[in-house]
Amino acid sequence: MSRFVSILGTRLTTLLLVTFICASAVAAAVANAGAALAVVAPTAIASRDTGTYFPERYDWQRRAPQQTGMDAAVLDEALRLVVTLENPAPKDQTIAWAKTFGAAEPGFGGIIGPMKTRAAINGLIVHNGYVVAEWGETQRADMSHSISKSFLSAVVGLAWQQGLIRDVNDRAAIYMPPDVGLFDAPHNQPITWDHLLRQTSDWQGSLWGKPDWADRPVGKPDDWQNRKLYVPGTHYKYNDVRVNALALATLQVWRRPLPEVLREKLMEPIGASSTWRWHGYDNSWVELDGRKVQSVAGGGHWGGGMFINAWDMARFGYLFLRNGRWQDRQLISPEWIRMARTPGMDNPEYGYANWFLNTGRKALPAAPESSVTFRGNGQNIIYIDTENDLLVVVRWIDNGTALNSFLAKVIAAIKPDRDDQSGEHPAKSAPLKTP
Repeated sequence: MSRFVSILGTRLTTLLLVTFICASAVAAAVANAGAALAVVAPTAIASRDTGTYFPERYDWQRRAPQQTGMDAAVLDEALRLVVTLENPAPKDQTIAWAKTFGAAEPGFGGIIGPMKTRAAINGLIVHNGYVVAEWGETQRADMSHSISKSFLSAVVGLAWQQGLIRDVNDRAAIYMPPDVGLFDAPHNQPITWDHLLRQTSDWQGSLWGKPDWADRPVGKPDDWQNRKLYVPGTHYKYNDVRVNALALATLQVWRRPLPEVLREKLMEPIGASSTWRWHGYDNSWVELDGRKVQSVAGGGHWGGGMFINAWDMARFGYLFLRNGRWQDRQLISPEWIRMARTPGMDNPEYGYANWFLNTGRKALPAAPESSVTFRGNGQNIIYIDTENDLLVVVRWIDNGTALNSFLAKVIAAIKPDRDDQSGEHPAKSAPLKTP
């Protein structure tokens, strides 16, 4: 009996040892397979959990064009084209200003904010969430000019979301403290937040040493100071003095520096870098609750504004491509985005600042009518196309038809989706959290 137990114990030990060895071998094989699939597997899991891909900080995954449903040869044609479409204006933005705004407008102090020499043409293409192309110095934080307005309208939207602005149709004057007279003049008293956002405010006055009429003046020089006044909300006029008035008014509502609000509420959650800076002017400092705070510029017209690289611009654009959502958080209200992309009464191709709409496909005949571009001088472009699940950042592309020609090639590279016939975006059913 004891011998039987001894034999049984020996065989059981052997069996356990063989089982352990086999299990170890299987585990090693699985581990090796997992290591080989490490690039692919996390994407598959993320897709099951959220229905769409969101890049982590410092890590925006890349895909070959054919992996996202694009024709690699046609996309290569687009890339070979875009590098020939660089804006021929001087790279030194001070010289570029002197030859454009500086030559056509009265100075009133000229440049009062930082400027810098830009990079050559550069950009990124993101399709179905993944980077499929990159060219040029995309890591370089350059001036974005009037794309600063898109960041400003986002910060106004955050104030509206948080209840700091009750209604965009409220008069802005009722939100100002007694020592801020932005809207005291009778002509300015009816101005609403919506007017300011749509550039239909016709705000009259001087701010940071710049009179409103000195920005892109109309008519003969003798008539500039006595310009025609319009009822607020009825006449569209692209004007950086008035956008700067919006920035100062928004600062009074937040009672915090707007770059600080932007970083906390948007740029940190979307994983932006630490290299972007939102500048004001040398003379745009105000006292707010006992401390000195700089009111930011809504563009680079006289220097300043948002200095940012192409990757951070892409993250900002991707947030709106995903309707204000980042992973499981709704950072920007879809209702705000709906308002921002609603055409204005006096300019159907402009929503909120700086949402350029493709109404009637006039601006970009090659792109869907639903597409939106955030635009800045130079040109700096964030192109958002939900129909094609496409995001394009291109910096320092020429004016005229250059952008449309380039986008036509990019869109032509997208093949019809044969895998998903439902037409429903997979991210719609994912749970959301408020920030």
